[in-house]
Amino acid sequence: MSETKAPDASRRSERSRRAIFDAALALVSETGYAKTTIEGIAARAGVGKQTIYRWWPSKAAVLLDAFLDLAAQANEALGGDADSEIPDTGDLAADLRYVLRATVDEMNNPAFDAPTRALAAEGIVDPELGARFTEALLEPQLRYYVRRIEAAQAAGDVDPDVDPRIALELLVGPLHHRWIHRTLPLTHAYADALVDLALHGLAPRS
Repeated sequence: MSETKAPDASRRSERSRRAIFDAALALVSETGYAKTTIEGIAARAGVGKQTIYRWWPSKAAVLLDAFLDLAAQANEALGGDADSEIPDTGDLAADLRYVLRATVDEMNNPAFDAPTRALAAEGIVDPELGARFTEALLEPQLRYYVRRIEAAQAAGDVDPDVDPRIALELLVGPLHHRWIHRTLPLTHAYADALVDLALHGLAPRS
C-alpha cells in the first residue's frame, strides 16, 4: 500500500500569499486605496480574512509587501537581483540616463503607479508605514545612486567635495515632483534633461 503524501503547507501558504498580493494590487488600482478593504482583498484572493490578519496587521501592510514583491519580480525580469547596482560603464551621464529612463517607465506603468501613490499618501498619515516604505524600498534605491556618484568621484569625474546625497536628489527629486503632482508628462527626454542639468548646472556653456 503506497503512502499518501502529506499536503505541502508551505506551498499552499505561498499560493495564498501570492493570491493576496495580486488581489491587493488589483483592487487598489481599480477602486483606489480608500475603497480597498481587507474583506475585499480576502474575497478577491479566495481566502478568509483571518488568513490575512494572521500575516499582516492592516491593509497598508498588505499593500506594502505586495508592492515590494512586485518590484522584486520586475527587477528579476530585467535580469537583476536584490543587490543590483546602477551600471558603471565609465560614462556617468549615460549610466544615469539609463536608470532614470527605467524609472520613468516604471512610474508610467499602471501596475506600479496606483499602489505607489496609495502607499505614498498613506505614509503621510501613518508615519510607521511611511518609515517602512522608505526603509524597505526608497533607501536601497537611493544608496545605488550614492555608490555610483562616489565611484565617479573616485574616477575624477565628479567634484570630490560634492555631497552624493544632495547630488542624487537633484536627479530623483524633480522626477518624483512631476510624477506626484502630474504637472507635465514623464518622458525619456525629461529624464535625459535632468541628468544634463544635474551634471552641468545652469551656467552658460562655452
